[in-house]
Amino acid sequence: MIALRQRPPPFSTAGCEHVIDMTADGYNRLREELKRLKTVDRPAIIRAIAEARDHGDLAENAEYHAARDRQSFIEGRIIELEDKVARAEVIDVSKLSGAVIKFGAKVTLADEETDEKQTFQIVGEDEADIKAGRLSVTSPLARALIGKGKGDSVEVATPRGAKSYEVVTVTFGS
Repeated sequence: MIALRQRPPPFSTAGCEHVIDMTADGYNRLREELKRLKTVDRPAIIRAIAEARDHGDLAENAEYHAARDRQSFIEGRIIELEDKVARAEVIDVSKLSGAVIKFGAKVTLADEETDEKQTFQIVGEDEADIKAGRLSVTSPLARALIGKGKGDSVEVATPRGAKSYEVVTVTFGS
């Protein structure tokens, strides 16, 4: 007997990409990058390709090939950003509150070995910047912190071994 696989109905959402949670700042940064790519970088690379064409034989024209490679990168990045902006769900962190760590929380942690304190805001994957204190919600540290509160201890596996942190503060707002 042959088993038939069920096919999803037409117009099914099965297999569709998920929404992307992000803060308003992260959303605005993506939109600004998209605008710059479309209004500044794209026209500039089109001019560079036209100038490189004017130099003659395209088969041996390194400027032309470099410009085409750059154009390909820019167009790919535009498509990627348009997709992310379309799927973005902007979360207004100024309206969040509570004592438990969740998306948008600003968390101060104390390293349990050194007592060194660090403050992070838990943000979307596309807006993470550890140097600026923005920690991706998908990072191992953020995943360990979600659901914890002030005074809780978390242990995170790092390449250098396990690290333990104590949650010193949890705040919300911009």
